[in-house]
Amino acid sequence: MNIKSDRRPIITDRAPQAIGTYSQAIRKGSTVYLSGQIPLVPETMEMVEGDMAAQIHQVFNNLKAVAHAATAELDEIVKLNVYLTDLEHFPLVNEIMAEYFQQPYPARAAIGVAALPKGAGVEMDAIIEINDEDNG
Repeated sequence: MNIKSDRRPIITDRAPQAIGTYSQAIRKGSTVYLSGQIPLVPETMEMVEGDMAAQIHQVFNNLKAVAHAATAELDEIVKLNVYLTDLEHFPLVNEIMAEYFQQPYPARAAIGVAALPKGAGVEMDAIIEINDEDNG
């Protein structure tokens, strides 16, 4: 029995391509596990220009693109992890997050980290629960 047979990769060119040995997301049953997204612009694979707000918006847009590739929406995220190199930006994350989500908001953790790939100031990963008829 192949235990990987019910795992499906989620792939889209509307989000940055994986820069390592991972998938943009994996769907198992009705659950989608989204890999961490940093503020890379998909078309150039370069960091978005601008301030921290621009980085946060880019990360949410990247997560949204992967969610759409999994036939889901951001508001189907049940768990969101936010990694920040400076926790002083946490209020800005809250402000911008309110533009992408409505109540009830997903469960969330905000974690301060020393560094992120490519010098990013923010990274986010998520878990989505898809409520569709065929779950597959």
